[in-house]
This record gives sequence, structure tokens and C-alpha cells, in this order.
Amino acid sequence: MSSLGGLTFQRNLLTLISTFIIISEGLIVQVLGIDIGGSGIKGAPVEVHKGKLLAKRVRIATPDPPTAKKVTQVVNDIVQYFDWQGKIGVGFPGIVKDGQIMTAANMHESWVHLHAENLFAERTQCPCTLVNDADAAGLAEMRHGAGKGRKGKVIMLTFGTGIGSALFLDGKLVSNTEFGHLQLHGKIAEARVSDRARTQKRLSWKVWGKRVVEYLAHLELLFSPDLFIIGGGASKDFELFKKSLKALNTEIIPAQHGNTAGILGAAMAGSNE
Repeated sequence: MSSLGGLTFQRNLLTLISTFIIISEGLIVQVLGIDIGGSGIKGAPVEVHKGKLLAKRVRIATPDPPTAKKVTQVVNDIVQYFDWQGKIGVGFPGIVKDGQIMTAANMHESWVHLHAENLFAERTQCPCTLVNDADAAGLAEMRHGAGKGRKGKVIMLTFGTGIGSALFLDGKLVSNTEFGHLQLHGKIAEARVSDRARTQKRLSWKVWGKRVVEYLAHLELLFSPDLFIIGGGASKDFELFKKSLKALNTEIIPAQHGNTAGILGAAMAGSNE
């Protein structure tokens, strides 16, 4: 915890505010959102109804190797950093069913078939809800971001260490889609099209953009979506590759919340509303 420094006045103040506060405008719901990624684990308290962070997010590098034991310690470090005692929501990069992790392609094999929701709850002593990380980001964008009010089929894609996906039908989540594992040229798509693939192979934005178009065209053929939302680490550079996307028929827009979407959506899932 030495890397995080001492407790700030802002965090001390948060301990004086209960998770649910009745005010004249209605009910404020506060949940600590935590987003587990392949390179970093981020967290912040969130006001769920407004979709806003209540404090500056904290980020800790994902342990190497990202074993269940090591990552759980980091999750607990974030809970302690904010001196949090209420509900937490955790986004994880893998298929999550009833609190159990079924796949962990970009993490460590120790996660597979682990009931991580219980593990986090026991370690942090906080009520915990576990959700797929891309589903969490999609929830944030559909409720408080780029997809707000949009109907039909919406596909949210997060380009980062891998490719996360979230599918919405008339605003309702169809969970655990994992479209990043679709096959392209005999390989899973994220091996060619993730933001990590772009940086590792030193691809120009133009070359990488062509790969993104090929991938999205495949998704168009399979799902005929009404909207693509581009999120994850690459979303902040959307202007650098959006010209490549004009060849597609589907509307494509960048996510509004960028790398905070996972935190916001995890907190929304954790609110159980």
C-alpha cells in the first residue's frame, strides 16, 4: 500500500457518507466500482444514478502473473485505499456466471471455475457483485453515455489488452458474448485487432484501422447491428482511425466514458438495481 500513499481528506470524508443517502432530489446510491484489466486494476467510488465518479480513480498495475491470490490482494488494497465499507462491483475480463469465472484468457488459469464473487467478498468484507468487464463498460455507456436512449441492436467493443464485447437488444444486456474470440484468418480476432496487437506489432493507425474494419464487417454480417460503440484504451484515439471505418454500413461512435466506463458499469452492477 505504500505506493498509494496516505489517506487523503477526500477519502476520509467518504467514510462519513453512508452508501445510501436520502436527499431532497431522491436516493443517492454509492458503490465502489473496480475494473480488473490485463495491464491495470482501477477503482473509484461511483454515484450510480448519475453515473459519476465521486473521487479520482486509483490505478494499480496488474500483478505478473495475474493469479487469483495476487489480484484479490490488489482489489482489497483499493477497498482499503478508499476506506470502503459498502457495496462493491467488480468487472473481470472473462465469462462470469452466477459469480463464478468460466474463462480467463488474458489472466491466469487459477481463475477458471473459481467463485471469485465470494472470494472478493470474503477478502474485502464488502458485499460484492461480479460482472464481465466489457458488459460493465457497456452498461455505463448505455445508461449514461454514448448509447443512452438507443434501441435496436447495439454492440459495444473495448479494444485494450484483448477485445471485450457487450451486446444490447433494445437496451437490455445479452451477457458474456466474448466477440473478441471470433475467428479471423485462423486466429482469434483479438490476436490481430486488439490495441495490444497494434502496439506490439507497431502497426500504424491506418493499417490497424483496416484490421478493425475487417473485424467489424464480420460482426455486421453475423449480427446486423444498428450501432457500434468503440471503447477501451483505443477509444481516446478514435479520431486517428475513424476515417478507416467509413467503409462500413453501421453507425460507429466512440464511447463517452473511455477507460472509466468499466468502473462506472461495475458499480452499477454492484448496486443490484
